[in-house]
Amino acid sequence: MYVQAVPPTDLNRNTEWFTYPGVWTTYILILFFSWLTVLSIFGCSSGMAWTIVHLAHFLVTYHFFHWKKGTPFADDQGIYNGLTWWEQIDSGKQLTRNRKFLTVVPVVYLIASHTTDYEHPMLFFNTLAVFVLVVAKFPNMHKVRIFGINADH
Repeated sequence: MYVQAVPPTDLNRNTEWFTYPGVWTTYILILFFSWLTVLSIFGCSSGMAWTIVHLAHFLVTYHFFHWKKGTPFADDQGIYNGLTWWEQIDSGKQLTRNRKFLTVVPVVYLIASHTTDYEHPMLFFNTLAVFVLVVAKFPNMHKVRIFGINADH
């Protein structure tokens, strides 16, 4: 009479939201509307607006996905305290669809370099941001901390 519910594969409240339908679309729309907002507020060129959004995206995602450890929830009893969000997503499995999507997003952002006609210094900043984000996502960077700095806080 009752249906047996299958528990989700990821019980980590810090990362489970990324498994919901529509998250990828929402992520892309947030980036697009951020670009429109920067374009409207600053009145800069399209390429400069993409560069600003790209660099802001880099700073936010690097900090929250690859630097900050643990979760904001106390009910996990500290089992994720030594892991970044990236290391927690998909229960630590490598090369999943979510991880591939999040790796492709900064690479696609090289559109910022194309729309600025590959001008210096925008090309340098866009390329550096893509390089750092993609390298941080490599499977062999799992649980590796660059610079030897403890990023617990």
